Formats: sequence, C-alpha cells, structure tokens
Amino acid sequence: MAKQTKYDLAARNIPGMMNRNQRFAQVEHAEHAGTALRRLAAYFAKERAMALGMLTVVVLGTLCGVCAPSLQSRAVDIIAGVRTGKLAATIFQMLAVCLLYSGCQLLQGLFSARLSQRIVKRMRNELFAKLTDLPIPYLDNHSHGDIMSRMTNDVENISTTVSQSLPSLSSGVLTILGTAAVMLWYCWQLALLSCATILLTVLATKLLSSQVRKFSQRRQMLLGQLNGTVEEMVSGYRTVVAYNHQDATTEEFCATSDSLTKAGIKTDIVSGIIGPIMNCIGNIGFVIIAAFGGYFAINGLISVGGISAFIVYAKQFSRPINEIAQVYGQLQTAIAGAERVFAVLDEESEDASGEPLADADHASVTFQDVQFSYVPGQPVIKDFTLTVPSGKKVALVGATGSGKTTLVNLLMRFYEIDSGQIHINRQDIRDVSRASLRRNAAIVLQDTVLFSDTVQNNLKYGREDAGMEDVERAARMSRCAELIQNLPQGYNTVLTGSGETVSQGQRQLLAIARAFVADPHILIFDEATSNVDTRTEKAIQDAMQLAMQNRTSIIIAHRLSTIRDADVIVVMDHGEIVEMGSHDALLSQKGRYYELYMTQYAGFAT
Repeated sequence: MAKQTKYDLAARNIPGMMNRNQRFAQVEHAEHAGTALRRLAAYFAKERAMALGMLTVVVLGTLCGVCAPSLQSRAVDIIAGVRTGKLAATIFQMLAVCLLYSGCQLLQGLFSARLSQRIVKRMRNELFAKLTDLPIPYLDNHSHGDIMSRMTNDVENISTTVSQSLPSLSSGVLTILGTAAVMLWYCWQLALLSCATILLTVLATKLLSSQVRKFSQRRQMLLGQLNGTVEEMVSGYRTVVAYNHQDATTEEFCATSDSLTKAGIKTDIVSGIIGPIMNCIGNIGFVIIAAFGGYFAINGLISVGGISAFIVYAKQFSRPINEIAQVYGQLQTAIAGAERVFAVLDEESEDASGEPLADADHASVTFQDVQFSYVPGQPVIKDFTLTVPSGKKVALVGATGSGKTTLVNLLMRFYEIDSGQIHINRQDIRDVSRASLRRNAAIVLQDTVLFSDTVQNNLKYGREDAGMEDVERAARMSRCAELIQNLPQGYNTVLTGSGETVSQGQRQLLAIARAFVADPHILIFDEATSNVDTRTEKAIQDAMQLAMQNRTSIIIAHRLSTIRDADVIVVMDHGEIVEMGSHDALLSQKGRYYELYMTQYAGFAT
C-alpha cells in the first residue's frame, strides 16, 4: 500500500464549499462591445430572409416619410400660386403616401417581433445546449442563480432590443440620411446650418454612452447575484428556517437589492437625461432654421412651400436623433447581456472524445498512484493505489473530507486526475469517452435528484429504451413497487418539486430502482442511507444487496452497518488509506475502523 500525504482541510478550497461572495466574484464579462455586436450580427445572418424583409419595410417606410413633406410643399406652393398643378391630385398622393407609411409601420412591428423571437430562440437553444455540455467544475464554481439569469434576463434584454430598439435605430438612421439629402436639395445653406447641431449631438452622446454601458453592466451583474441569493434561499429554505436565519438572509438580500436599485437608478438617470439633452439641442437647431429660413425666403432662396417642408424636415431630422439617443441605453443593456451570454458560450465544453469502453461482462477498477488537487498546491488525493475486483463490494469509510467522494468524482471523470492512472478492465479511463464510461456506471447519491416527470420516466432516466417489464422488475427488486402502486396514478404519477411529495427514504428507493433499470457494470452508493430512519435503512440495504449482486460496487458510508458484508473495507483519513480489510479483520486490529465502529455502536465518547 503506497504511502500518502495528509492535507489541511481548512486550506481545501473545493468547489461547492466556496462562500457566496467568492462565487460571485468570479462572474465573467466580455470586455469589447464590438465583438458582441459582430457575434449578434451572425444571428441575423442566419435569419437572412426575415431580416431582409424587415429592412425592406423599413426602407419603404422611410421613403414614404421623406416624400410626404415634399408633397405638402407642393400643395402649399399650388395654393400660394407660385406653382402650377392639380391640388386634388397632390392631396390624394399625400393620403396614399401616409397610408402606405402606416402599413409599413405595422409590417415593421410584425417582422421585428418575429425576427427577435427566432434569434432569441436560437440563442436560448445554444445556451441551454452549452449548459448541458459544460464540465462539472464550471457549475461547481459559478452561482446557479447567475447562470439562470443569463438564460432568462440577459436573453430577454436582447429580445426586447431586437423587437423594439433595433427597428427604431434602423429607421432613424435611414430617416436622417434621407431627410438630410432632401434638405440639401431644397436649400443647402439652410441645411448646413441645421446640421451644425449634429456636432453637439455627437459630443453629448459620446460623453454619456460610456456611463450608460458601465452602469448597465453592473446592473446585470447584480441582477444575477440577486437571482443567486433567491435561488439559494428557496432551495435551502428548510435550513434557513431551521436555523432562524431569516433575518440574516433578508439583510443579505436587501443589501444586494439596494446595490441593484442604485445601479438601476444610475442607469435610468443617465439614459433618461439623454433624451432631454437631445431635445434641447434639437430646439436650438429649430430656432436657427426659423430665423435664417425667413431671411432666405425674403431673399428668394426658398419658397413658402419650401419653408413649410423644411420645418417638417427639421423636426423629422431631429426626431430620429432623439429616438436613437433614447434607445441607446437599451442597446447598451442588450450588449452587456450579450457579453454575459457569449461568455458562457465561449466556455470550453466537456471533452466528448475517446473510445468506447470495451464490452465485457465484468468490470474491475484500479486506482494506480493517483494524485489530485482541486486547488494547485493543495493535494486532496496523493499516490492513491486501490483495486476493486470485478463483482466485489468495496466500501470507503472515514471522516468527512477524507477524500471518499473525490475518488468517485475522479472515477466518473467529473474531474480529471493530476497524475497516475485509473483503469477499468486495464483500459485507462482517460482514453474512454465520458458518455461510454457513464453508461457503464450508475450512482445513488445522498441527495437524491428526481425530476418533474412521471415515476416511469424517472426510473428510465439512465436507460430510455428500457421496457415496462424492466421498470417493474427494478421496482420490485428495490422494494418500492408497493410505494409506486399506492401513488395516485401509479407509474404515471407525475413527481413535482424534485420529488418533495415523497419522503427522503422513498426517494432513495426510487433512485436505487433507477440504478437497477440502468443495469450498469459499476454501481456506486454515496451515503445512500445517511438521511433515513433505521427501518427505511433496512429496506434500502436489502435493495442495495440485490442491486450489487454480480456487480462491481463502491460504497461510501458513514453508517458502518451498511458495509459490514463488504468484501473489502477501505478506511481513509485526509486523503490516505490508513487501513484495509474485512469487517472482522479490521475490528480485530483495533485500529481506526475499530474506533469508528465502537463510537457508533458501543457508546464511546465522540
């Protein structure tokens, strides 16, 4: 047996044991808005037909908006007698253009709504698919609430921008260009005076935009943090209440909520003042046009109808600038959300490569000189050597933090070993694909996870092609057939709230039945009876004995009664094997196992 090194548990900073502030400090954000915009543009390229349809409607609507004041100018000049033409025909043309403009606005809304939903659907599907491919360490090291916020709030911000802000932005830019061209055609001197205010607009927008983006990004981060706090409180509500921690939890929530409120207020204030500032600049431009326009009309540079059209064009020119300024805050919020979404999409997926596990009727597991640490320089497992023979039951016992569950994580390749080898039938598991490896193993965890689905589908979770006969046989062998029959709809009963409607012991029995249905070569029980009473423990033990027949089994247990008949009992302490043997042999040695056993059953002081 190889010598192993102890380690300091206090220094062990493993995933899942971090405090909330540590996890939230790791929230990642992209740094470049331009990169996010280019990647968003790629989603539009995939919906090319819909995007072109919306753009066509926007262009047609813009042309109608630009042509209407020109027709008004002609009508005014006809009435004033400075131009010949039919007034009725001109008015009819104005009516037709206005109706066409309204129709384009309607179609623009329909196209933008449909486009936004298609893009968001594609993005949401990619994000969810990414989440299912992320390695276990990523989920262990990141707040679940923050990840959910990226899936919901950030994606929804992008949807709102695409459906509302983006059409306004496109229409506004085209309107500015078209209106500027017509104004130059009517009177270039007056047009140049009108455009003098653009410089003020650009300077004001540039000054405020950086602040809007900064506050928007912080607001999204705090929103993810707030969701994380709520998610932890809801999932751990019983613990919160049991320890009278409601006030502290409320204070923590309120502190985060206050920070979110302040960030939201700052964002809204900076975004809100952009519009009034743009209006003020626009009014300055209107005064300039009114004063100089009258002077130019007196000198014959522009007609009365031209003045009336120029006034409309001046308002039409300033309106989209104001709208663009007002939606700029929404655009920055969407960009910040897109950065957070792309940060997840850019994470490295779990490696799916590798060969299939060799087909065999048996499975022997060998740990050879395995070393592992969650944090570099802080070893959790060192020079660990152990063989689990095919068809045998090996139990791992020891104090909390001794490395028992870590070995299971390494065997299932939830984490990769630092050095050494783990073999199944002399095949290095690093050469085996994770999917193939996990198809040949089943785990029954201490905290049983059942899904909001029927009992039948929960039992078939590990082998979807299992027949009803396999499910019923597994239920009988795991001692939960009677339990299922007593449910309202039997196997078709829908479990809700992760199976909260059944007891902890019943959930464990269902989990064992699920492992039975999977029919694995390797079976792992990780504290499967730690949360149940003695009577339920006996039922679970009986089910475990049947489940482990002719299977290579690894049992992690604090209750030594569950592993007395194990072929080999491995006693671990701070990541090292201190004893190994059968139950009777270890008791006769009167070593660490003897102390653990007597502590539980002979009333020794703990």
